[in-house]
This record gives sequence, C-alpha cells and structure tokens, in this order.
Amino acid sequence: MSIEAVKSMIVDSLQAKQQVLQDEKLLATTVLVARLVESALRAGNKVMLAGNGGSAADSQHIAAEFVARFEFDRPGLAAISLTTDTSLMTAIGNDYGYDYLFARQIEALGREGDVFIGISTSGNSRNVVAAVAAARKRGIHTVALCGAGGTLKTLCDHALCIPSTHTPRIQENHILIGHAICALVEEWIWGAEYKPAAKTAAQG
Repeated sequence: MSIEAVKSMIVDSLQAKQQVLQDEKLLATTVLVARLVESALRAGNKVMLAGNGGSAADSQHIAAEFVARFEFDRPGLAAISLTTDTSLMTAIGNDYGYDYLFARQIEALGREGDVFIGISTSGNSRNVVAAVAAARKRGIHTVALCGAGGTLKTLCDHALCIPSTHTPRIQENHILIGHAICALVEEWIWGAEYKPAAKTAAQG
C-alpha cells in the first residue's frame, strides 16, 4: 500500500461527499428525517436502528450519539441499536432464523410512533427488510439508510440513499448523515437551554 493509494482513497471519499452535497433530495430528506425523529422523541417515543457488519457498528454509533451526547452535554435521547445483545440475537437466530433477527425485536420493543432506521449498503439485507415490514405493521415510522441500489428504499416511508454503489464510500456517508441528524435533533430540542456560550479567544 503506497501513499498514492491512500491519497486515491481520500479523493474517492471526497468525490462521494461532493455527490452527497449536490443531492438536494437527499439533503432535504435528511432534514425531514431529523424533524421526524425530533417529533417522535418529544412525544416520548424512541429511535431504533439496525444493520449488519459495518452497518451494525453504524447503528450502535448513531444510537450512542443520541443516548450519550453529540455536540454538547444535555439529557439523553431515547435510541437503541438492535445489534448489541448477543444472547438475544443468538436465541432469535437459532430459534427463528437470521432473517428474523431484527423483526422479532421490533415486535417486542417497538411502539406506534417510534422511528426505525434500517441500515443496508446494498439495500437488500433480508433481516433489515423484514424489520421494516414488522415496523410498518405496528405504526412505526421507517427510514432506509442505504446506497444507490436495492429494494429497501422502496419499502420505507423515507429513504436516505447515498448516490454510490461502493460499500466503503456508502458507509462513510452513512455516518456523515447520521451525525447530521443527531446534530439537528440535539440543537432543536436542547440547544437553547443546554448549549454553552462559545468561548472567546481570550477565554480559550
């Protein structure tokens, strides 16, 4: 691996982000989803997230930003990743099958008015598709965080489709979009009350 190869990856990443920056529909949907999440949280509902592999890690990452903090200290916001309980996941996988992994949890934990964010770079992850179906039956808002391909985007109420088919570039932008949603929700709900005044140069 040479420095030039690393540079090439960085260029590819920047180009993918430029495509996201120029995708007005994606940007507008990001704000719309942030408003949906804000409304759900204000009403006492929660955000659930799920995905496989790197997308499982992303679901945990985004949930942690809500529950802990993002840009500043404030009360926690209700979010849960459905990818973290190994006993539960192996029980469901063993008894019902891997495709049912997230749907079963939504059946048990989901409530009308919650938000489910299904993360799949291919847009075809069967257990995420099954989770969306389970969520829709229960009046849970559904959001796809996906790439340019796949069927997931056609099954959800809202689709955040990164304009790429290259998994690493999609994943990098999933976290960017996730961070944007966290930042907007945090600011809209708590910013005026909890955000500290910016330090001046003399104070810093």
